[in-house]
Amino acid sequence: MTKSFTTNDLIRYIYQEMEEEENDQLMQILQGDQQLMQEYINLLSTIEKLNVLSTEPSESIINAIKKKARSKGLEKV
Repeated sequence: MTKSFTTNDLIRYIYQEMEEEENDQLMQILQGDQQLMQEYINLLSTIEKLNVLSTEPSESIINAIKKKARSKGLEKV
């Protein structure tokens, strides 16, 4: 019986969270299923884009937080 794989399975595969047997099954399915392969490629692209996003607040946000803290008497926090 062939397991049908979901988007969540693809994510687990990308992040290497699958058991070896399941991993091997998915690799075989990907070779023959163009739709699943396209979804896999799209997920890889999305993850790559997310990895380059800025994860630090902008200077204007930092200044707004500091200003609010000063107005509340919390500048030493």
